[in-house]
Amino acid sequence: MEGILFGTGMAMIDVLALGLLKSIHLKWISPYFFIIPVCIYAFQPFLFYQSLNFQSLAIMNILWDLISDVLVTVESKVIFHEKFNLTKIVGILLSFVSIYLMTSESAV
Repeated sequence: MEGILFGTGMAMIDVLALGLLKSIHLKWISPYFFIIPVCIYAFQPFLFYQSLNFQSLAIMNILWDLISDVLVTVESKVIFHEKFNLTKIVGILLSFVSIYLMTSESAV
């Protein structure tokens, strides 16, 4: 469970930083805001380091990537109105399956 919490925390950093960068790219906000994602990302290695107390490097990295992909995809749809085809939607759904498999406690 801790892995999911740390992965979600790091993914939320991605959501905030990437959303700001997309907003700058679209000229919704000033380029001077570019410093904010840089500062936010400076905190991420510390959070990742702490997460290694609960999950292995490989599992933690995959969890972070998958949770980030799902949350950034939701952000891109809701805020930036990006479109997705059926293949991409299936890929997103498979991310949830992967997250479940990576965090299950069964020993195989």
